[in-house]
Amino acid sequence: LMFLTKEAVRLVLPGHAVGVACECCPPLPSLVERFAAAGGRFLVCPICFNSRQLDLGVVTANAALGGTVQLWEWIGDRPVTTFSY
Repeated sequence: LMFLTKEAVRLVLPGHAVGVACECCPPLPSLVERFAAAGGRFLVCPICFNSRQLDLGVVTANAALGGTVQLWEWIGDRPVTTFSY
């Protein structure tokens, strides 16, 4: 599960997950496809998404709006690794 905030919320919209991070790195669309194929999901901050007046009707199938409550529900009591950048 990836929790998207700020401008990263645009990654669940068509045409926004584009680019290459570095020479010899796989293109971002390929990484997003692999993430979805492996069962990866996006939890998208609703405040960040709605404040940008984005269209919920076109987000990727593996994305849903949800905030910290939903994130903590997903985490539960198990240990998890988080990172932010």
